[in-house]
Amino acid sequence: MSIPLAASAPVIDPSPASGVFNLLWVVIALPALGAALILLLGNRRTSGFAHLLGCATVLGSFVISLVLFVTLLGRDESDRQVGQVVYNWVDAGSFHAPFGLLYDQLSALFLLLITGVGSLIHIYSVGYMEHDARRARFFGYLNLFVAAMLTLVLGDNYLVLFLGWEGVGLASYLLIGFWQHKPSAAVAAKKAFVVNRVGDIGMALGTMLFFATFGTVSFAGISAAADRADDLTMTFLGLLLLLAACGKSAQVPLQSWLLDAMEGPTPVSALIHAATMVTAGVYLVVRSNFVFDHTELAQTAVVVVGAVTLLWGAIIGCAKDDIKKALAGSTMSQIGYMMLAAGLGPAGYAFAIFHLLTHGFFKANLFLGAGSVMHAMDDDVDMRHYGALSKAVPVTFLTFAIGYLAIIGIPPFAGFWSKDKIIEAAFGDNLVVGLATLVGAGITAFYMSRVMLMTYFGRKRWEEGVHPHESPKVMTIPLMVLAALSALGGLLIFGDWIVDWLAPVVGPEPELHLGVPTIVLTLVVLVVVLVGVAVAWLTVGRHEVPRTAPAKVSFATRAARADLYGDAFNEGVLMRPGDRFVEGLVVFDDRGVDAFVDGTASSFRGMSGTFRRLQTGYVRSYALSLLGGAVLVVLALLAVNIA
Repeated sequence: MSIPLAASAPVIDPSPASGVFNLLWVVIALPALGAALILLLGNRRTSGFAHLLGCATVLGSFVISLVLFVTLLGRDESDRQVGQVVYNWVDAGSFHAPFGLLYDQLSALFLLLITGVGSLIHIYSVGYMEHDARRARFFGYLNLFVAAMLTLVLGDNYLVLFLGWEGVGLASYLLIGFWQHKPSAAVAAKKAFVVNRVGDIGMALGTMLFFATFGTVSFAGISAAADRADDLTMTFLGLLLLLAACGKSAQVPLQSWLLDAMEGPTPVSALIHAATMVTAGVYLVVRSNFVFDHTELAQTAVVVVGAVTLLWGAIIGCAKDDIKKALAGSTMSQIGYMMLAAGLGPAGYAFAIFHLLTHGFFKANLFLGAGSVMHAMDDDVDMRHYGALSKAVPVTFLTFAIGYLAIIGIPPFAGFWSKDKIIEAAFGDNLVVGLATLVGAGITAFYMSRVMLMTYFGRKRWEEGVHPHESPKVMTIPLMVLAALSALGGLLIFGDWIVDWLAPVVGPEPELHLGVPTIVLTLVVLVVVLVGVAVAWLTVGRHEVPRTAPAKVSFATRAARADLYGDAFNEGVLMRPGDRFVEGLVVFDDRGVDAFVDGTASSFRGMSGTFRRLQTGYVRSYALSLLGGAVLVVLALLAVNIA
């Protein structure tokens, strides 16, 4: 595959913050302060107000972000990069890295997504976690998560970005394992932490290589000098950043943690999948466009990873009976679409961000809807125990249905506009890549229709004693807002607004050469989607859904249930050989290094014991030794004289 390289949009030195932009640091400070107060004072002292403080801080950040965005809209295009140095963070020799913030067209959109969707998830959590004994600590962790993600997208250099990068990793670990009394939750948190450490190696090495190559880690400095770097260095940088992105965004081969992360409370899943964590990798690639636009190999690698992952996650989603894990497979797939688009360079950067925004709306809607269903079904996550819930939870059903129509790409819902743009860009670049996106759209329609049919339609499969009921308004109102965003989010593409808005950051969109009229491709995609829906109806909707999954299934179903053997591969190829390697090192250390050291010590101990016997402490022994020595000296002298 050949991706034509284009000159990336330069990151200029931003203008100093003034006026309302002086509040930029407050966007991060509010949720960070909320987290600090709640976690330092403790769960018991803050249990009465932590949920209010948690919601208020993130809502405050959203209001400031909205004001900043409106103000930025009023500026000229050439004056839409604003910088703020909070303090001089690192100043060691030739290495200078201030804690600097960059507010431009890209970070402005992320701020609205993180704080807006994050606020809705916080409000929803007030009802969802109402009876949890550690609810205050939960809101402290949520605030920490939002503050870390805001740091990640606002940093003006890779070191500040890395601080936020590690912050979201820490927060995800704390939230995935929030119910650590469950062994499965503790294991899932540890797994997410370990897998992400692999990706973080790429981020750390990439940051070091940036400084070694360019003498700086700032976006503006690297962008200005990118043309002078050699191709090999830029390729290494691109691949290291891709490794980092694979970890945070759960892309193949570092995807295995995402489905296990469903062990955390459902609002955590919504926050990870819609507004934080998994979007970080896409942000990193798009923000680093000045790297990827100089290396065809790294761009191709991003496209391949995205194409493989979008199919990988979609296939997994087809066989999951756990409603949250089905949606988790969906996230893996949808992030794959975004990653693929980002790998297409200027032809796809804007559409990657467009789909990231619409996905944030409908995926938060779907996950919180799943939480509402669980609330109605006494925390049961098995869709085989659902059925006929459309009338029992009408608000949840209607809002979930809008999210469903958005994710499968039915016009005029948000996903139709954003995903179709990625499919068009993919076909414009390469037929194979385009077909992968098209097949993924069909599979998405199948597994999401399966979720709808098993959850809301068919006969009742509830257990005795279960009485489904609608969630309280504190949970359903966020669902309504997200449903509205899922329906209207496509408006961002009208008049090519989002493309023009992001052009100063990612470069102008090149002319697309499809070979067929765009409307023809749109109709083909819609037909494929409808075929996916029809197959779901024929295989699930028309048949009785058993309360337990059948034991005898095809190999493809078994593979999908086992997450396409991702864990088995990691265990067989990485973990077990790693264990044996470490065991070998232990044996070498015990029998080699330690044996040599202990043997040397034993030898000297034996020698010292032997020589110690010469020191008896008796004067007569020493006198006899002196006499014996004198006799030997006399005999030696006589022998010499005789000779």
